[in-house]
Amino acid sequence: MSQQLVQSKPWVLISVFKDNTNPDDVSRITPQIQEIIDEWQSTGKIMWSGAFNDNATGMAVFEGTEQEANEFYAKYDKVCSGILEYTLYQWDAMPILTILSDNK
Repeated sequence: MSQQLVQSKPWVLISVFKDNTNPDDVSRITPQIQEIIDEWQSTGKIMWSGAFNDNATGMAVFEGTEQEANEFYAKYDKVCSGILEYTLYQWDAMPILTILSDNK
């Protein structure tokens, strides 16, 4: 396996409601999104997430390997497809989550 695939990196997932998103859709996917996040965190991994003040855009920041990030994204896509627009970015920044988690 290449070093790039096993190296832990910071990732950012940006989500925004589609124009046709209705409150029933949001209510339906919210518990499923929370389950995905809980599953991630139950393995000891850190994820910070929250909404922006426009109440339509959200962001999740987490650290993981490229494979872990792609697996998380695939689960997110399965739940949110058709309701949200979302993009996963590899964040080229210092591994802040690792540093913070090591300072417990």
